[in-house]
Amino acid sequence: MSSVIVGLGYVGLPLAQAAAAAGIEVVGFDTNERVVAALNAGRSHVDDISDAEVARMLESGFRATSDPAALAGAEYIVICVPTPLDETGGPDLRAVLGATETIAANLQPGTTVILESTTYPGTTEEVVQPILERGGLRAGIDFHLAFSPERVDPGNRTYTITNTPKVVGGIDPASTVRASAFYARFVDEVVPASGTREAETAKLLENTYRHINIALVNEMAQFSHQMGIDIWEVVRLARTKPFGFQSFSPGAGVGGHCIPIDPNYLAYKVRAVLDRPFRFVELAEEINGAMPGYVARRVQDLLNDHGLPLRGSRVTLLGVTYKPDISDRRESPAVPLAARLRELGGELAYHDPRVEDWDVDGLAVPRVATVAEALATSDVVVVVQPHREYLEAAAQLSGPATPVLDATGRFEGSQVVRL
Repeated sequence: MSSVIVGLGYVGLPLAQAAAAAGIEVVGFDTNERVVAALNAGRSHVDDISDAEVARMLESGFRATSDPAALAGAEYIVICVPTPLDETGGPDLRAVLGATETIAANLQPGTTVILESTTYPGTTEEVVQPILERGGLRAGIDFHLAFSPERVDPGNRTYTITNTPKVVGGIDPASTVRASAFYARFVDEVVPASGTREAETAKLLENTYRHINIALVNEMAQFSHQMGIDIWEVVRLARTKPFGFQSFSPGAGVGGHCIPIDPNYLAYKVRAVLDRPFRFVELAEEINGAMPGYVARRVQDLLNDHGLPLRGSRVTLLGVTYKPDISDRRESPAVPLAARLRELGGELAYHDPRVEDWDVDGLAVPRVATVAEALATSDVVVVVQPHREYLEAAAQLSGPATPVLDATGRFEGSQVVRL
């Protein structure tokens, strides 16, 4: 069984690793020459895969390339390219279109093409299929076509590609069977869908559910604070119920490629096809998008309580990635938070053990070397992400003279104020 994984980012590279470990012949295709060269030299650019693991992939026969000719003759081609939002907030499918055009130019009979990139319902059949058929080959007859949503959770050591069920929906039953056979080689459970649209929508439902529930607890955090209620205690108590409740925690905002982006793909399709808003998504976007501004106001209030104005005060952010224990900064809530604090006159600094350089709106933010330095040189410290290094330094954060605003609910102490 031979395969080409198109796109070697945080989705494509772990997929290539799992397939190669199962004995599948894997070629990784990427247009980024630096990524290709680094991988072929045994260097990883993805948090969840070490250099040693890339070396083992190479030993098993994996190779990376930017040559489209590698696509010709592959039994399976899997598209794992980014699907961000464009300038208007709508879907940006340029990477999917580019990848599909490249595949179409090299497509041969008998190939199974699988789209993993998150997108709106209908993309596989309405966008990808027509491009692949331009050369005369017909989907479902000359080649197979399916959608299988990626479910990668960066930094999660419990649920990986192999033990996370894989949803697969083809344009016809034969395509579902063919695509399922690929994943069955290295995934414990493959879940067939009745079609591509159902598989596409399932992924959007998963992340829309999270987006909406995060917004719910974020809004509850705001009015709980105003009423003198500890939202973290509320969440702890509620999650003792063994049925009918799933725990979500408030924070400085939502980040990453999925939660701030995917629900907008669904809202876009609803509005485009049905000419109506997806009100839950739009309200959740409004609430979650406002959280960095709310945290900035809490910083201002905390400084006022200590007799200091925000203007001219030194504010250090701890953790500027979008989630704990990774280096990925895509859509990190630390960015709008820092921008708002800067607008209000704060003098910014940051510490993050995984981020060497950081800028906000093109302006570099000074980096402090240690948590101790952050506490010693700041008027207020804000914990944005609870990296394990910070949890290990909890004693430092629990008893400093410097006030600490904890947006993660993980720290306690005389000078710690939780969101």
